[in-house]
Amino acid sequence: MAITAKQVKELRDKTQAGMMDVKKALVEADGDMDKATELLREHGLVKAAKKSGNIAAEGLAEIAVDGNSAAIVEVNAETDFVASNDKFKNFVSGVTKTIAANKPADLKAALALDLDGETIDEAAKSLTAVIGEKINVRRFDVETKEDGDVFGSYLHNGGQIAVLVTLKGGDEATAKDVAMHVAAINPKYLSREEVPADELQHETEIFTEETKNEGKPEKIIPRIVEGRVNKWLSEISLLDQEFVKDSSMTVGQYVASKGAELKGFKRFEVGEGMEKKENDFAAEVADQAK
Repeated sequence: MAITAKQVKELRDKTQAGMMDVKKALVEADGDMDKATELLREHGLVKAAKKSGNIAAEGLAEIAVDGNSAAIVEVNAETDFVASNDKFKNFVSGVTKTIAANKPADLKAALALDLDGETIDEAAKSLTAVIGEKINVRRFDVETKEDGDVFGSYLHNGGQIAVLVTLKGGDEATAKDVAMHVAAINPKYLSREEVPADELQHETEIFTEETKNEGKPEKIIPRIVEGRVNKWLSEISLLDQEFVKDSSMTVGQYVASKGAELKGFKRFEVGEGMEKKENDFAAEVADQAK
């Protein structure tokens, strides 16, 4: 059957595939739009599979609140400029809202959730074919709160860092202030009580040897070590850190001054802990010249 320009445009708008690919698929499908879409997806998924070994360490982190639940999600791509792609941003937003609403138990369950008629995993592969970069939902966390609690969120640099804070009492403005602090200072624990005993013991031993090597008198070494351990704990524990917006108080004191209690926080920084692709510019130029 004859394929019209309107059909070609409609399928291109839907799939973002090339004009000749769209026309070929429509001809093969005898004008059936759904079948043609599936044909394009099949070809696209083959291309996506070839990218499965690529490093996806860029992307965006996002936060969505759904009643008393909130999700923080990281979705990766291969290059940083993909973060400005509207299709990628819409995908990240959709995934985050879906996870917040459904509260999956783990990543496998999250990837199986429905997103506009296909699973999140299928949607990621479809987007990989469209954008031409490996798209990967890397991780997520879902936090829940009581009716009297407050969520606060902050996205730094458009989503390169995302922070979700939960307060008991207080208000969203206070929670957001704490979230901004977490984004900037990156505390390791909520309080010093959360520091594992083995980590505390390890640091104490290091400070003890360090102090001995400085030639300090034996009798004052325990007091010096105690001071250094306390300083270290105050640097890694959110409640004990100097508040970035007012260094005259700690974060714990700031939250208390607002009639609130800090219950927890989550901080995602895009690509943290991942190997990032190093581009060899000279090799790229040579490759282009071939």
